[in-house]
Amino acid sequence: MGTPWVHLRQCPTCGAVGCCDSSPMRHARAHDATTGHVIVRSLEQGESWRWCYVDEQFV
Repeated sequence: MGTPWVHLRQCPTCGAVGCCDSSPMRHARAHDATTGHVIVRSLEQGESWRWCYVDEQFV
């Protein structure tokens, strides 16, 4: 779509990759909303955290 992305996130359930909430299109959160896959993990080098959209916290 030509919009910039800030950081990439990956769904550990199905492997889909999307941009983070700081990016204009928020593809990772949209993936959660359409699939119910509520956990994402950071794909940034040196980061190993996961985030739960339901609980709005790191897991």
